[in-house]
Amino acid sequence: MISHICGEVAHQGEGFIVIDVGGIGYHVNVGKPTLQELADKKGKVKLFTYLNVREDALTLYGFTSENELEMFKLLISVTRIGPQTALNIMSQIRLEELAVAIIHEDEKVLTRISGVGQKNAKRLILELRDKIKKKMESFKGYPQSSINYDAVSALTALGFPEKRAQEAVEAVSQRMKEPTVEALIKAALLKIKE
Repeated sequence: MISHICGEVAHQGEGFIVIDVGGIGYHVNVGKPTLQELADKKGKVKLFTYLNVREDALTLYGFTSENELEMFKLLISVTRIGPQTALNIMSQIRLEELAVAIIHEDEKVLTRISGVGQKNAKRLILELRDKIKKKMESFKGYPQSSINYDAVSALTALGFPEKRAQEAVEAVSQRMKEPTVEALIKAALLKIKE
């Protein structure tokens, strides 16, 4: 119904912003990454939106990219995942990491997100795995994210803390033109030992 909003940020609060469009303020629920991205923006901003219609409320959710909006729509299509839970999930994990975790059926990554228990993790995998595989081409950075994911998994299996492994893999992958999992693991091990 309302596919996007362009206007100036009039007010920011916890979990929402108010966008002034021609003198009318639209209350838009947004995730933490979107709030941080818009915090210092001056002038007009554009948000891709989803209007959730309930018997007692009309609620607008906003995203800075169409990919985020797509992922949001996929998440709310899952049984027992509502818009607020979907926004919470997207606030805690990068889009590519979430997609790769679902495709690789990695329940550990999903259950680390607050609000996602074992049952919801299984539901996300079961209901979204095939849909995300089909849409994956449109998610920016997927091939590298998948390789990065495998390299981080290997390093954590070797006993390195996940956060440290992730930072090392991301740092070295940016310098490689065509990274492979093996090359990333070797370079990340050297980076960790620095």
